[in-house]
Amino acid sequence: MIDLENKSKLHPSFPLLYGQAFVRAPLTTEEKDMAVSLRLGRQGIFSGLKLLNFNKSFWLRHPSQDRVRYVFQSPWMFGVSPLKVQMPALSPTMEEGSIVKWLKKEGEVVAAGDALCEIETDKAVVTMESNDDGILAKILMEEGSRSVRLGTLIALMVEEGQDWKQVEIPSPDAALPSAAPPTTPSGLASVGPPAALPSNPPPISGSLRLSPAARHILDTHGVDPRLATPTGPRGLITKEDALNLLKKSPAPKATPATVAPAGPVPATRAALTPAAPPPAPPSSRPSIPPVSVPGKPGAPGTFTEIPASNVRRVIAQRLTQSKTTIPHSYASIDCDMASVMQLRKDLAKDQVKVSVNDFIIKAAAVTLKELPEVNVTWSDDRPHALDSIHISVAVATDRGLITPIIRDAANKGVQEISANAKALAQKARDGKLLPEEYQGGTFSISNLGMFGISGFSAVINPPQACILAVGTSRTELRLNEDDQTLHTQQLMTVTLSSDGRLVDDELASRFLDKFRANLEQPQRMALA
Repeated sequence: MIDLENKSKLHPSFPLLYGQAFVRAPLTTEEKDMAVSLRLGRQGIFSGLKLLNFNKSFWLRHPSQDRVRYVFQSPWMFGVSPLKVQMPALSPTMEEGSIVKWLKKEGEVVAAGDALCEIETDKAVVTMESNDDGILAKILMEEGSRSVRLGTLIALMVEEGQDWKQVEIPSPDAALPSAAPPTTPSGLASVGPPAALPSNPPPISGSLRLSPAARHILDTHGVDPRLATPTGPRGLITKEDALNLLKKSPAPKATPATVAPAGPVPATRAALTPAAPPPAPPSSRPSIPPVSVPGKPGAPGTFTEIPASNVRRVIAQRLTQSKTTIPHSYASIDCDMASVMQLRKDLAKDQVKVSVNDFIIKAAAVTLKELPEVNVTWSDDRPHALDSIHISVAVATDRGLITPIIRDAANKGVQEISANAKALAQKARDGKLLPEEYQGGTFSISNLGMFGISGFSAVINPPQACILAVGTSRTELRLNEDDQTLHTQQLMTVTLSSDGRLVDDELASRFLDKFRANLEQPQRMALA
């Protein structure tokens, strides 16, 4: 930051001291003007003096030295204190996120409320807004950064008026990495093939971890896996490690037993004796199941690892939580859809387009209003009644299943429900849902009828108590009341999955009965 064009004139008796450098150079009249720098907060305030354009420094005539240049330390010279931008929690269940796209570039002015970047949470892609005014100085997490933990430093800003190019970059410890590197168990050699096979390798602490291919190779050739140098994650012995060991190992018969401090460990199956100490032979399974590594497609005993998105990981966690902590009960019923189909045709004549699913949402909301004891949740070892009726509608996206919410569905008409459902479904597929658009549902509906599924059972979405699985409608012949003539019916099977702690079989049956009545007689929903 210090101009040393005339460094040959630098006097040896004037070293850099306390932020000042003394350099002899010819002075002009303008340069002889006195200036004083007062630094307050993060900005330098210059009062009553002229600041010259010399690398954001200025000049001052020394009282005892003529023709002496002073360069004073300023915040622009030795770094600018940054405003930290960290990975935020954009949903209650979010633990990490991925940077999808930066909407601002380095050097751009940012106002509070401006969109900074798009972040993929455990639910959707959400736009992150700035909380401060300033300039985006440095992007620390580039686009495509995945599994960035909450609180990790992702960018730096500076206040307006400061030189953003001189922002102080924190040490690597300040910005936590998106994922911790795999650690090698103690006692293992460093990653990479060894220069030569040690005659007496050190014992490996803990259980051995072998891929299926490596286990098969070593067992077939009768080679002690403890002689291998693991290069896989978390000390895993891979297929390549086993092949490298075979290249460096002598014939199995000539392989001597390896002695470890914990006791003799047999090198081959032939060396096994009843007097052998507790360590298991190589052919036995370790106490901890091995973690396999990605392999080439089609190779026996291997697989290809597919990266999981944040949404997919959360779906897996919540479904596992649901099936292991919620006692599911199931009940099914057939609904005659003739009246709904006819009503849709009548509305279409007036250019009102609504779907069967819109009527199902309305019927479920009205039924919950009639039976509020179903609109409950289990928390703190006791049931809690819910005041609002918010229907979560399952939507399939490229990133997985997500459930946007139709709020206060019981108080909305079918046409309004239809408009809301279409808008939310499109936002879900585009990954643009806001947190409030998919959080807070009280009852879920999953409809697979458009795929020709006749019926299925859905998994409850915690902390909700119920989910309604809807199949496709089908035409069936039924006897009339006179038992002499036949008529056709458009039947649709729905299955209610309910939390047995909250909704018993009798209550589930009453719910389905009222739900069917509301669908088969749509005029009932107008009276609710």
